[in-house]
Amino acid sequence: MIGEDGADRGGEEDERAGDEADPADPLDAAGVDPVVPASAADAAAGEFPDDDEVRAFLREVAADVRGDSSESQQLSAIIYRVSDLYDPDEQTSPEEIYLNVRHIMRIKEQGGIER
Repeated sequence: MIGEDGADRGGEEDERAGDEADPADPLDAAGVDPVVPASAADAAAGEFPDDDEVRAFLREVAADVRGDSSESQQLSAIIYRVSDLYDPDEQTSPEEIYLNVRHIMRIKEQGGIER
């Protein structure tokens, strides 16, 4: 690496940067959420029509992927939660689902709620 005075630092800065503890989540360290494309944001703002077929299909998939592992149970819960978008008796949004899943993943990364 070339310094301001034009001298070659040979990676000196890189070594110093590596000495600092790397945060577990770089986006969290930067204080930002992942960028959501405008098209996805527009879709999220729209209403999801009540659709018994879509809801039933998603819930069937959720039942199929549910297994004994915690990962398959989490995936099943996420898919089931997405099916709530098409349920007239449920009040949820894609943003709420995203935030809930993100929270669950952070807790899992920490090793549980107690830590």
